[in-house]
Amino acid sequence: MHNLGLLFDVDGPIASPVTRTIAIRSIVTDLVAMAAAGVPIAFITGRSGDFIRHQVVAPLCAAGLDDALARQGSRMFGVFEKGGAWAPITGEGMGEVTVDDSVALPEEAVNGIRSLVRDRFADTMFFDETKRAMISVEQRTDVDADTYRESQLRFQDEAFELLTGLGLGLRYGEREASDAEGAVPFRIDPTIISTDIESVLLDKDRGARRAFDYFAARGPLPARWRSVGDSRSDYKMADFVHSTGRDVAHVDVRPADGILERPYEVITIGDATHDEAGAEFLAHWRRELGLADA
Repeated sequence: MHNLGLLFDVDGPIASPVTRTIAIRSIVTDLVAMAAAGVPIAFITGRSGDFIRHQVVAPLCAAGLDDALARQGSRMFGVFEKGGAWAPITGEGMGEVTVDDSVALPEEAVNGIRSLVRDRFADTMFFDETKRAMISVEQRTDVDADTYRESQLRFQDEAFELLTGLGLGLRYGEREASDAEGAVPFRIDPTIISTDIESVLLDKDRGARRAFDYFAARGPLPARWRSVGDSRSDYKMADFVHSTGRDVAHVDVRPADGILERPYEVITIGDATHDEAGAEFLAHWRRELGLADA
């Protein structure tokens, strides 16, 4: 057993933001090797359980993850939709997804955004039908970044007007509308390839806490952790670990957005970004831990 635990965002450090798949083979083999060695690994993502099952767990299982997780002490977990859903990942693959209905958007809001995308923005984005606690609208892979960005801003403005018209409390940038009880339960949260509409209770620290609870029920927690992500919200994984008194550092694989000041170490991987940086990070720790092929 190695005194190391890993918390990963998926888009960026694991899956290519261009292809939306694991494009670098060493990421797959290194994750399997670390799982086999007993390193607890959690994927904490805004993606849906369906995406992680097919785009992450399936290629890992094809590389031997099922055998790796069948070994005593191996632990892997998935937290989806920023804490709105989760599932164990075991030697039998990814288990049944549990959804926290208390943070889900009302059906009329989901239907309204689906129609908005279909009627006005289908040339640049699509509605993610796999989400169960939040809404995600994602850039089409045949649309360039500049075209998508212009369309994304218009979509977000129209989504704000639609949802507040339904009586939802909503936060979007500097704009805020309260519901009838004076609360703001949802927010519009843009990323470089999508727009998420989600409960304000959802975020990466909530996901990290969920992963810790799962790991702690199955064995001792390591004293040393690394979190890896490509957005500022990903620092919240390390924020949570730091709050538990454990040694943690955060690996920022897209530091061009600005490196945040934190009471723990923030690491960048030279000039590498996104999944190239994620691959270098994993290769480093595989060498550091002296791991052979799984």
